[in-house]
Amino acid sequence: MLTLYHAPNSRSSRILRLLDEMDIRDRVEVRVVDIPRRDGSGGADPANPHPEGKVPLLVHDGVEIRESNAIILYLTDLFPQAGFAPVVGDPDRGRYLSWLAYYGNVVEPVLVIGFSGLTHPVFDVTFRGMAEVTARLTEALEANPYLMGDRFTAADLLLVSPFNWMPDGVPDVPVIRDWVARCDARESLARTAAWDAELAKVEA
Repeated sequence: MLTLYHAPNSRSSRILRLLDEMDIRDRVEVRVVDIPRRDGSGGADPANPHPEGKVPLLVHDGVEIRESNAIILYLTDLFPQAGFAPVVGDPDRGRYLSWLAYYGNVVEPVLVIGFSGLTHPVFDVTFRGMAEVTARLTEALEANPYLMGDRFTAADLLLVSPFNWMPDGVPDVPVIRDWVARCDARESLARTAAWDAELAKVEA
């Protein structure tokens, strides 16, 4: 049994979008839980088994999988027939894994540090900065419409997600702006927003 612990309009919304893109919504039970929000609303939810009270959390037959990139990797490996990521043995597998890791190890820390207004040489050396993130995305997207080539994959879904929350943070580079627009034009984004709205009613 697969269960996703989810808070509407949060980081776990990208996992809802993944379920939609992979056409596996009927294979995963979604349980709505509360989380502390930046605006002071929400709070710890005893119904959420995540050890830090966060989302997303995927539970598969009693085994907990945390962190968005790990959950994305787990689900795309569990359902390879969805064709949403390169499988083991595919020459593009390493590039796909690198993008998933890059998001968690570099992109999100850079964005959070920048959003908070913090600055420190250790941050710059460890995580690089938005200039480097912009350069990596530009290099990938100058040659192809998506990070993995001609098709939208789970790597795009993950890497584009922060720009859905913070559209003002999209780098002012044409190939990146075009990529964000292509990703956002997919029907899964609108369907996920509608699904989240329904789940928010459950939370309320």
